[in-house]
Amino acid sequence: MNWHRVWAVTRTDLRQLMKSRDYWMPMALLAVLFFVVVPIVALNVIAGAQDSNVVTQIGAVLETLPLTIQENIRGDTPEVRAAFAIAVYLLAPIAIVVPLTIAAAVGSNTIVGERERGTGEFLAHSPITEREIYAGKLLAALIPGYGATLAGFGVYSVLVNVIVGPQLGGWFFPTSGWWVLILWVVPPAIAIALSLIVRISARVQSAAAAQQAASLVSLPVIVVAYAVASGLVYDPARTGLITGLVAWIIAYVGLASGSRALRREILLGIGIKSAKRVTIPRN
Repeated sequence: MNWHRVWAVTRTDLRQLMKSRDYWMPMALLAVLFFVVVPIVALNVIAGAQDSNVVTQIGAVLETLPLTIQENIRGDTPEVRAAFAIAVYLLAPIAIVVPLTIAAAVGSNTIVGERERGTGEFLAHSPITEREIYAGKLLAALIPGYGATLAGFGVYSVLVNVIVGPQLGGWFFPTSGWWVLILWVVPPAIAIALSLIVRISARVQSAAAAQQAASLVSLPVIVVAYAVASGLVYDPARTGLITGLVAWIIAYVGLASGSRALRREILLGIGIKSAKRVTIPRN
């Protein structure tokens, strides 16, 4: 595989994405909402709670959490302990939901978008192999999703330490569970979703249909990933490496089968409903 040609496909798609405000503006707003607005509101409200009834309710909620979490929660007051629990445990799955949503939005338009723009014929007759086209399209959807995760994770870490850190004696975030989640689990989770979504984009006849199908496919992946992320942050030492390893294996299988499903005639809109293979000569 020629990675220079792969990157050429990726770079072209990223340029098209940056020119499409209707794509990147909603994604940016989504990332800001989950990584900035929600944490600021939730942490400030909880950490600054003074009403006795609110404090009592916070204490009752903390008692319902698993014993492992209760033992690890830091803080001298119920408000601070609640803020710590929300920052470290309850908001952790946003690191899965945001990148999967962004990657799904971009990935659904990768192949079908080429046909609608009339550029699919150029790719179909180019010397770039089908695997290189697939890899380039995959990276073009993976980079915005994971890039938003890294940027949002950095901003979220600063917010958590600024809002809650002074009441805990200094900066304490990210925890080990968050490092495992961001670096080991999130990338294959995105890849699993994209292995399905890019294949769908190659099979449908319009971008609208691709987005609808991608939503149906990504929703169960998001739900499963949300549950995995929650359990992972609760007990990273026991489940982190195993969860990530399983996710990487599933992602590899999905990506390998997806690369074989992309054919040149699909870029021309030929054989979308038919399994017959049409040979497209290369220049």
